[in-house]
Amino acid sequence: MRTDLLDPTNDYVFKRLFAEAPDLLVDLINDLRPDLPDITAVEVLNPGIEPSELTGKYIILDVLARDEQGHCYNLEIQVRRYGSWHKRGLFYLARTLGTQLNSGEDYQELRASVGIHLLDFDLFTATEDERRQAVWRFEMRDECQPRVSLGNILQMNLIELNKADRLGLPEGPLRAWIIFFKHWREELTMAKVAHEPVQRAMSRVRELSADEEARRLAFVRERALRDEVSLLNEARREGEQEGLQKGLQEGRQEGLQKGRQENARSTALNLLKLGVLTDEQIAETTGLSVTEVKALQSDSSH
Repeated sequence: MRTDLLDPTNDYVFKRLFAEAPDLLVDLINDLRPDLPDITAVEVLNPGIEPSELTGKYIILDVLARDEQGHCYNLEIQVRRYGSWHKRGLFYLARTLGTQLNSGEDYQELRASVGIHLLDFDLFTATEDERRQAVWRFEMRDECQPRVSLGNILQMNLIELNKADRLGLPEGPLRAWIIFFKHWREELTMAKVAHEPVQRAMSRVRELSADEEARRLAFVRERALRDEVSLLNEARREGEQEGLQKGLQEGRQEGLQKGRQENARSTALNLLKLGVLTDEQIAETTGLSVTEVKALQSDSSH
């Protein structure tokens, strides 16, 4: 077991791994969407990492790239689940699509905008079928006849890493990448992975891990993510305590209902004080409506 290597699921490390090695990024894109035509080269559009991005709250360090045909790719790895994350992903994907054409240009020139998100948490778990699927692709398709499609010009690919690892995907490049992201610490396991791009990725992890500045910045990023989770958890805990105390004073049965409402309101107020989430994100986190959140914000400002 190796404990001195940097974690490739740290989004700072992930971006350094692939944004600085476009050939490795090409292999990753091809392997994560194997039923589509391979690409041969990409240009990384956002290779740098600003210091503010390492410590900024609710920022995900992504890799934005464009292939030789003009198709755009947004790759992210996410280790935490937060409210409205999927809306954020779709927003940036749609914006990438919408900024391709200048005024007067032919829509025929529009190229695909492809999101590839690696999730280090389980997302779809409501049914047995959902629990047995780890690789997802969302496109513009008809609800009743999903074979009828508007094409894959706007496409979101999601891979649930934990679930994929548990389910055991068929042998092949995709499984090799799953093993890399979940078992990078295990020397014997990684030595058995024959997929050459994954072995190159392990070599880059070792190179980065030997760089003291990279280790320092990876730690800065990891600490910022832990602080972010702590802030959210603290806001929830304070909201629960304040809400239940107020509710129980109203009587047991009625109090429980009011307690839940006060819990949601108090949590929302704490999140508003932090000032790092949108009204929509707070609404999704607490169960309140956006209108209720806006009303709380207005009341708290008076």
